[in-house]
Formats: sequence, structure tokens, C-alpha cells
Amino acid sequence: MVKNDKWIIEKGMSGMITPFFPEKIKKGISYGVSSYGYDFRLSEEFMVFRGTGIISPRKISEKDFECCSGRSCIIPPNSFILGKSEESFRIPRDVLGICFGKSTYARCGIVINVTPLEPEWEGRITVQVANLSPAKAEVYAGEGIGQIVFLSSEESCGKSYRDLSGKYQSSSGIVLPR
Repeated sequence: MVKNDKWIIEKGMSGMITPFFPEKIKKGISYGVSSYGYDFRLSEEFMVFRGTGIISPRKISEKDFECCSGRSCIIPPNSFILGKSEESFRIPRDVLGICFGKSTYARCGIVINVTPLEPEWEGRITVQVANLSPAKAEVYAGEGIGQIVFLSSEESCGKSYRDLSGKYQSSSGIVLPR
């Protein structure tokens, strides 16, 4: 069952999202509680992909990226960056979060990867932001980058991300594939 803003406010106030904004903040690209989800922000840390050759989750390393920080980040044409959410998440055992990109960015050819937030996962989201356009693209720290839609079950899952010792548990920085 998809959960509405009242449920998100109740769960958010109990520590599911930190920092938590119980209403939509319309400063720049909006963030905070929405009708059936939560719009999260991009932090000021970025890793811009600069690698060449073949990219693979088995071979990628920090050498393939240029680290930078600031209020915005330029994404090269037809490339991507990694960032992280400003918010930290603690997903309850009976909840699944699904991450979607914001339509403001999508209308510019800037998309984020759809990813689940598994039951009992916690940490900051590593966000892959892709520039599908032939021009340079700019994204902004401290503003909305994606939305989490929360799905709740009437019963807890059999095995949570924590139970399975998930490799991205308690992420606090930008995490490359492991």
C-alpha cells in the first residue's frame, strides 16, 4: 500500500528521515513531504565521471572520478556524476522506498537511477545523476533531486537488508559499486 503525507509525517518525525521537512519547501527545486512521498536533496559532495574505456561494476574505482564540492555541479554531455542525499534514511522493516527523479530535471534530460530503499536499510543515498543531453548540465546542492515513494506492508519482511548484512548498509558518503 502506498503511504500518504500523513503517514510520512508520522514516520519522518520518529526518525525515518533526518533532517525532516514536514511540508514541501519551494525554494529552488522543491523538497520535503509531498502527497505520497518525500522529495530529498542533493548534498554538496560530487564525483564526476572522467573514466575512459569500459565501465563495469567490477572494475570502476575512485581513479575514474574527479571529486568536487560546491553549491552546484556541471555534468559533462552524455555522462554522469555520483552524489549523495543530504538526508539520512532509516527504513522500517515493513516499508520499501522507491526512488524516482524529479520532473524538473527530467525535462532537461537529467535523470537519476530508480533504486529501492530496502526494509531496514539506513544511510545516505548514493545518487547517480545522468546527463542524457549533448550539452553540459547543471545540478544544484541543497535542492530537490529525487522523490522517495513509500510502500508499506501489513507485515514485516522475512529478511531485511540488515538481516542480510547488505553491503551498502550505513552509507554516509558517496559509495562506489562493491
